[in-house]
Amino acid sequence: MSAELLQSPLHARHVALGAKFAAFGGWDMPLEYAGGGVLKEHAAVRESAGVFDVSHLGKATVRGPGAAAFVNSCLTNDLGRIAPGKAQYTLCCDETGGVVDDLIAYLYDDDHVFLIPNAANTAEVVRRLAVSAPDGITVTGQHRSYAVLAVQGPRSEAVLGELGLPADHGYMSFATAAFAGGELVVCRTGYTGEHGYELVVGWDDAPAVWDAVIAAGVRPCGLGARDTLRTEMGYPLHGQDLSLDISPVQAGAGWAVGWSKPAFWGRGALTAEKAAGPRRKLRGLELTGRGIPRGHMRVYAGDKLVGETTSGTFSPTKKAGIALALIDTEPALADGDLVEIDIRGRRTEARLTKPPFVTPQVR
Repeated sequence: MSAELLQSPLHARHVALGAKFAAFGGWDMPLEYAGGGVLKEHAAVRESAGVFDVSHLGKATVRGPGAAAFVNSCLTNDLGRIAPGKAQYTLCCDETGGVVDDLIAYLYDDDHVFLIPNAANTAEVVRRLAVSAPDGITVTGQHRSYAVLAVQGPRSEAVLGELGLPADHGYMSFATAAFAGGELVVCRTGYTGEHGYELVVGWDDAPAVWDAVIAAGVRPCGLGARDTLRTEMGYPLHGQDLSLDISPVQAGAGWAVGWSKPAFWGRGALTAEKAAGPRRKLRGLELTGRGIPRGHMRVYAGDKLVGETTSGTFSPTKKAGIALALIDTEPALADGDLVEIDIRGRRTEARLTKPPFVTPQVR
């Protein structure tokens, strides 16, 4: 392990569980666990419940008079559409319409917004907000003040109930609760498509919460299964399916843009791209035969190069290779059309489809 990689407060727990580690956004995080592996961990989330340590995700607080209005003038989605106690998926874009990061905003009140960006982009998101913040509004990076545990799967609500934690609130809402002498936030969100929760806990309180969840019979899951689960749902990963070169319009994330808002970063460029129509769009591909696609593989329609994969994996649920790909909008290709992916020099047939690739049990 590189000495420069950061570790979560649960690192010793992962080592004890025989985790295999990998670098994610500058952090040394569990990829999979001994006695489990990606396939078993994936199945646990689809069929029962799994818990992920996602403490590498960033954390930041924006406070001060009009903090929510300030954040709303910067990020794409419209915070005015949600009430305090709700969370919202949103995007931080640059002036060209490229995506600096996608993140979750937790609205506490008009003067308090909590943000969870991606690990590698946290410092830049905090920097951009801090530079733009007016007098009286403070932007504080809290990356190592909190840990985040994701409890995901059909049994997740029952697990939280067993632990005495609130679990009956609606999707994209959050509640605070006392636990093991500390306080945590339970948000009804997730990156798997299943019914699930993110637990935002104090850094030093994380081991006690993790131990309680594991004792409730929940399988520990690594970021390998997290990737197969999110790809089955067609959820984008920043740096692959969203980036400074892949706009929300191209990635099909226009639903997370408050188009009627008078101001947000990148508004001019994104409005122009939406009006003109993007030159490429993120589409789903499901292999009709054997093969596992990965990112940056060429996609052909006949002899014509029509795009490139951005994410690809083997779907444990479908028992087939699946991918997300940026496909040219001209010539127009419809869902159901056959294309070919160049997988290490061999053309493999795939069918265009609209994600999600699977139907989760979420309610």
